[in-house]
Amino acid sequence: MKYACLFHRLLLLTLTLVMMSGCSIPQTTPEQQWEHAEKGAYAADISVDGQYAVVSGANNGINVWHVKDNKPMYHWSHQGEGANLVASVHISADDKVVVTSDRDAFALWDMTNGEPIGFWRIDESSIRAIAVANGGKGVLVGRSNGQVMYFEHATGRRLEFFGHQEKVNSVDISPNGKYALTGGNDYVAYLWDTDNGQIVHTFTHPSRVTLVALDDKGRYAFTADSQQKSQIWDLQTGAPVSNLQYIARQKIFTDAVFSDDGKYLLTGSPSRRIYLWDVKTGEPRAEWKVAPREDASPPSAVVYAVGFVGNNEILSESSSGLAELWKIDDE
Repeated sequence: MKYACLFHRLLLLTLTLVMMSGCSIPQTTPEQQWEHAEKGAYAADISVDGQYAVVSGANNGINVWHVKDNKPMYHWSHQGEGANLVASVHISADDKVVVTSDRDAFALWDMTNGEPIGFWRIDESSIRAIAVANGGKGVLVGRSNGQVMYFEHATGRRLEFFGHQEKVNSVDISPNGKYALTGGNDYVAYLWDTDNGQIVHTFTHPSRVTLVALDDKGRYAFTADSQQKSQIWDLQTGAPVSNLQYIARQKIFTDAVFSDDGKYLLTGSPSRRIYLWDVKTGEPRAEWKVAPREDASPPSAVVYAVGFVGNNEILSESSSGLAELWKIDDE
């Protein structure tokens, strides 16, 4: 009887924690699944409309996919046909340009014809994160020395942002190239003007900032640290809107995207999980779990990219080399 009571109490505690977290058991069966990198992937990004994915594969360079047609559009090699070391990929909001980078160099590619636009080497410090504005107007390069470079390839203009005191972990850029959002190991994320490097808003955290993301329509910013503060901010005022609600002592995010209507935030994680959050309240609304590689032991996968596809579907790309399409259930 004593053990039965103990089991009952543990069961009640488990159910209570699940209810407190606001999450149900994650969905693990996607609507569709496609293999985009046979031996796994190093990096990926998904276009704003969810039609295209760019995947840096462990053994086959960089490939651009038209997702639902399951058709490879282009194959790119960053530095010849040797080992592919591209660990950062970003598609511009207008689907016109892609930027890719390894630790030492970055390249711009034309999505309309698959041709390279340019290749630039960085000598001062290794590249940690990249982002590109519409039409390739400007490129952000976050580096391990704490500096962020804003670069316009058409004019050769280069601006260095020196706001961070330690290495930069994540960057994002507004579609028009006017504003940059950057976060680093110095516990700070900055929104700054790429015309002059002036800081517009400062977002502070109690630990190192691991991910930043801008709403393409200029409404919100998202910043997350290595512990428990994952904050949505009003981009116009710099005021907090909500903090993501979870009971875990630590939660790391690998990608974040706002829905077109501004109601939801979609995030990926290194633990196979995808989460849908309510922007206004920070409450979780849904959860999915991507597939690991078949030969992975233990079975794990990093969610590199997430994206909305219309109003009721989402797309994910993960280190397993798989693209997976998931349905958002009506509430």
